[in-house]
Amino acid sequence: MKVLVATEKPFAKIAVDGIKKEIEGAGFELVLLEKYTDKVQLLGAVKDANAIIIRSDIIDAEVLDAAKELKIVVRAGAGYDNVDLNAATAHGVCVMNTPGQNSNAVAELVFGLLVYAVRNFYNGTSGTELMGKKLGIHAYGNVGRNVARVAKGFGMELYAYDPFCPKDVIEKDGVKAVDSAEELYKTCNIVSLHIPATAETKNSINHNLLANMPKGAILVNTARKEVINEDELIQLMEERPDFKYITDIMPAANAKFAELFAGRYFSTPKKMGAQTAEANINAGIAAAKQIVGFLKEGCEKFRVNK
Repeated sequence: MKVLVATEKPFAKIAVDGIKKEIEGAGFELVLLEKYTDKVQLLGAVKDANAIIIRSDIIDAEVLDAAKELKIVVRAGAGYDNVDLNAATAHGVCVMNTPGQNSNAVAELVFGLLVYAVRNFYNGTSGTELMGKKLGIHAYGNVGRNVARVAKGFGMELYAYDPFCPKDVIEKDGVKAVDSAEELYKTCNIVSLHIPATAETKNSINHNLLANMPKGAILVNTARKEVINEDELIQLMEERPDFKYITDIMPAANAKFAELFAGRYFSTPKKMGAQTAEANINAGIAAAKQIVGFLKEGCEKFRVNK
């Protein structure tokens, strides 16, 4: 069996070494395609691969058509909207993610961004503190739970909305579960987004929702840029000079945000949530273990397609 690691942005060496140990220890062959610059290179590399580990790399119908021997794709990370799930199902390919491996890294980034924002981007003026502020966690999955854990250390009041997570699960963590997104945004000074990009959530963070937030509101997005209705967020921020937006996913309208909202807007140059050595290692090795479990035992625990 041949396992391909196809990473335009490579794993750290220690992660690759860990992946190699897992794959070769199971008796499989490991092949690396790192820092590739053209899709043609990926199409060539997948031809005889039985399994693929990727990061933010695109696995679409064209790639799946070329991968005649492919049985499984594992996205090393939580999000998997870079994989065409319907095409994978049509090709008989199992798709998995590695939930939880990047969660602490993303949660810590949330608070790095928040401290930067409440201190007015360190411009020398007087800012505010996080203690006592109401933090709304929009989606209470692995990242949301880590955000709640860190927020307790800042002395924040915690609220969460997640229609797929039972209220008692949220509240046993000392977090107040609310009944709707509207209630969350109306209640909280700060909202941290952790929703996936789905047909239901794309463009769902819009003017009507955000207008509910109290004065001095901050929206932090370490989820997906597609969930933001950028035109309506711009409209809201023009109407609300008290509103700040911080993100690690650069908006399509980044130049317009930066021009119009200096001192109230910040985006990292590229997505940074999982960019720590620890997350890099954890997700890569988890992906390798899942491939071994699938190929040897048929384990589909983290399957995300039908």
